[in-house]
Amino acid sequence: MTQPFYVAPEQVMKDRADYARKGIARGRSLIGMSCDEAILICAENPSRLLRKIYEIYDRIAFAGVGKYNEFDQLRIAGVRSADLKGYAYSREDVDGRSLANGYAQSLGNVFTHEMKPMEVEILIAEVSNGPDDDRLFHILYDGTLIDEASFTVLGGDAEAVRNRVASEFEATPSLADGLRLAALALAGPDRSLSAGDLEVAGLGRNVEPRGLRPVGIEAGAQMLCGGGGGGGRAGATAGRASGRPAKTTPGAGVRLRRRRRTGGGRSLPGAGGHRAGRPRGRRGTRGRPRPGRPRDGGSFHR
Repeated sequence: MTQPFYVAPEQVMKDRADYARKGIARGRSLIGMSCDEAILICAENPSRLLRKIYEIYDRIAFAGVGKYNEFDQLRIAGVRSADLKGYAYSREDVDGRSLANGYAQSLGNVFTHEMKPMEVEILIAEVSNGPDDDRLFHILYDGTLIDEASFTVLGGDAEAVRNRVASEFEATPSLADGLRLAALALAGPDRSLSAGDLEVAGLGRNVEPRGLRPVGIEAGAQMLCGGGGGGGRAGATAGRASGRPAKTTPGAGVRLRRRRRTGGGRSLPGAGGHRAGRPRGRRGTRGRPRPGRPRDGGSFHR
């Protein structure tokens, strides 16, 4: 009798954790920071099409690192859950803690029961009236939920970036100072990052309606060059980054076809269902070329 193949549960969990960490380490880092005007989220992302920072709901932002398709699926699930809860109860009932708990349970179930864990780390940020009440939830690949106080770092080189931020971080910095600190921490001592290499957004606390605002490249360049906080406020109050489609005029682009009525309105008995006055014959041949006769008078062979 052959013995079944056995692997210790500790070894299985260790292999899955190593696999997830290797996948996340290949990605670029991301920083979430609580500032005086907003919650700043800065990520190294040179792509102009694929984004890492999104809005989940009012006052709540989502950011992810790792495999793009996996954390984008989690983002869509979070948006649907928040919209459903806000519609069923109230918009004030949607908070970042409930979303973070749901993400932690989902990632924990996948890590424990599925063959392949998700190679993602997630940040849920919720802005409040003051910097002391801001919430930053860091969710790991195995469902571990960490409540950060002032800033958090996600991604492959998280430990080194965290040390660089902690060495220069001051309590409740301005938006411009926070962006400069985040850019220097992400770049490190051996290289430099321009505004085009960063994806920056802010959850403004003094803007109505409170939501996620992207910081444009020009405003980000001014803030990185020490242009002051004015550019940061202008960039933080720029267009909404919710990704919702723009409103269109009802009926725009729709052509209505008017039915042509000829003769009487009722069909006569024994007329075979045809209306009186409507000619019998083939229908729907208007504008079509007759068999054996091309439309333009040429040949059928092109």
